[in-house]
Amino acid sequence: MSEQATLKLEYETPHALLAMYASNEANLRHLESKLSIRVITREGWITFTGAEEALEIAQHLFDDLEKVLRAGGEITSGDFVKALDLICTQDKQRLSTLSTTQLVGGRGQKPVVPKTPRQLEYIHKMEEHDVVFGLGPAGTGKTYLAVAMALTKLKNKEVNKVILTRPAVEAGEALGFLPGDLQEKIAPYLRPLYDAIADMLAPTDAAKWMEDGTIEIAPLAYMRGRTLSRACVILDEAQNTTCEQMFMFLTRLGDGGQYFITGDASQTDLGKGIKSGLVEATEALESVEGIGFTTFEATDVVRHPVVARIVDAYDEHRSVS
Repeated sequence: MSEQATLKLEYETPHALLAMYASNEANLRHLESKLSIRVITREGWITFTGAEEALEIAQHLFDDLEKVLRAGGEITSGDFVKALDLICTQDKQRLSTLSTTQLVGGRGQKPVVPKTPRQLEYIHKMEEHDVVFGLGPAGTGKTYLAVAMALTKLKNKEVNKVILTRPAVEAGEALGFLPGDLQEKIAPYLRPLYDAIADMLAPTDAAKWMEDGTIEIAPLAYMRGRTLSRACVILDEAQNTTCEQMFMFLTRLGDGGQYFITGDASQTDLGKGIKSGLVEATEALESVEGIGFTTFEATDVVRHPVVARIVDAYDEHRSVS
């Protein structure tokens, strides 16, 4: 058995310590389980008992959480679990590094911040490249962050317009038979994009910009024949484009424009034998200058903190079954 050591950390007030772990004892129990240590808290101080290596991680964790608080941030239970997971990874990323990268926000809306190192990489790619592909499974934030970056560029007057588009595969993009005006016809297919905008903008700003066309939401078929200059354009669910549609879209890019293309090539809804335009684009454009790729993995799925504990519990249960 390795030799046990004790680390004691003291803070100015009991409230300062509570804020470090979101006033949630379950987070400390999770820390104990993750690092195989014992944690005791009292009025303004906390002790950790366990192996030296584990105590070093605990020290780094609470140093990182304190940096977030001193920068004016707040820590939720999800943030605590995320910070611990980051500290335990090989690259030793920090929550404080992620939380200082902020997009949009304002007028009562919280700024959007990356939640994983790969999300941070994705943001940097969108800052540096004219065309960026965000690839990977649902729940990794690829579309949400693309919308946040586009709205940030709009607010900063780097672009004059934001266009959000998806291929409406379920309706074969033959929308004429559906009831209502254009917005009513396409709303079911573009709902995730509307929801993202509602999260990031004050209702008055969102309504104004959508009414005057500064923010445009349209099916992919409506991009044909246009030249998209000084616009930030997001193509979502790009795995459902045909090769012809993707080529058409990519060649619409105009001066001062920028494309963010998101999708999961493993989840195409195209008919049997039809190659996805997203697959062809990633094969053809991988080494083209000015184009960036970020590939997300299942580990980048942003989950409720209890989900992580459920997964851990199932793994432990199945390992002894």
